[in-house]
Amino acid sequence: MTTTPAEMAEHWSGRHDGDGPEHARWHQLVQVMGLHGHDEADEPAAEPHVALLGFRSEEGVRRNQGRVGAAEGPVALRRALAPLALHGPLARGEVGLHDLGDAETLGEELEAGQAAAAELTARALDRPGSRLTVVLGGGHETAWSSYLGLVGSRKGPGAGTGTGTGAGAGTGAGTGTDTRAGTGTGTGTGAAAGAADPGMTSAERRWGVLNLDAHFDLRDEPQPTSGTPFAQMAEAEEAAGRTLHYAVLGIAEPSNTGALFATARRLGVQWWTDEQCLAAGADGIRDVVAQFAADLDVLYLTIDLDVLPAAVAPGVSAPAAYGVPLPLIAAAVQAAASSGKLALFDVVELNPALDIEGRTARAAARLIDDAVRTVVGGSA
Repeated sequence: MTTTPAEMAEHWSGRHDGDGPEHARWHQLVQVMGLHGHDEADEPAAEPHVALLGFRSEEGVRRNQGRVGAAEGPVALRRALAPLALHGPLARGEVGLHDLGDAETLGEELEAGQAAAAELTARALDRPGSRLTVVLGGGHETAWSSYLGLVGSRKGPGAGTGTGTGAGAGTGAGTGTDTRAGTGTGTGTGAAAGAADPGMTSAERRWGVLNLDAHFDLRDEPQPTSGTPFAQMAEAEEAAGRTLHYAVLGIAEPSNTGALFATARRLGVQWWTDEQCLAAGADGIRDVVAQFAADLDVLYLTIDLDVLPAAVAPGVSAPAAYGVPLPLIAAAVQAAASSGKLALFDVVELNPALDIEGRTARAAARLIDDAVRTVVGGSA
């Protein structure tokens, strides 16, 4: 099920200081597809744009014994983005902002919801002129639908193979060693996001996922949850004859069992703990993100908002006792966005019912705005 254009448009409203680029805000320039003639079929060919879509889902959180409410995350994120000022090509309308609406999990039908979200994500990635696809979650079960959308799109390694909705949540049989993220000094290129070599075959295309999160989300469960998406990815990649390239920044050691660390080591996951992120600082985080992205052709970035300190992000199912400060998470986002590899970005686990004065939503909106501005060169 997808949300209607009229429903989407209601969320894009805010202060109006005037017309023209010098007054531009998100709510003034977002085009809701299907509303007032903004139909995908009528769009100019290859118009540069950033595509946004939502996944209203919390069934994965419920299955993972978390606090439900993340299904309202996409609405809250749009409302937090709406008043933010735009600059550069975004303000001038040279790069559009296109809202494609929401997919939704109805009741306990998570797998059907993920299939719908995957289809919408693949369509967003494949739209002519797409510079970046941003998915507004939803619980972290969103990551599995994002993965299915990526591998089913022309940007993914499995281009043309479809977006199957297999629900297996096993951890797969990885062969990696304990490879914590290094501190390399690679630098981003600032090239167009997701710009894989057009002569490269899908089989040659190397992709990876960077997760900013307090948790590995590598649980081995009988059914998919918000805690299983990267185990599902590892299993799916192994079945496709590929290895999952997975890095996590912000791991809270007390929040991940020894079994999860063992799984991460077996799968060759690269990680830094929250304490390591703080010790490395913004420069160290930029370096390690650049190093990870340098080995890829396509980068998928996912942010679980529980990576942030509870004072900054109280509106999540599992607030962080320690957390990684917002400026360090922003450094990771900016490094990913400036790599020239970022094609897909989702932000998950916002629970508006648990938020305090909109803190979590505003922090998330700032990170989304940072990524979008960095990818398209939209700074003041």
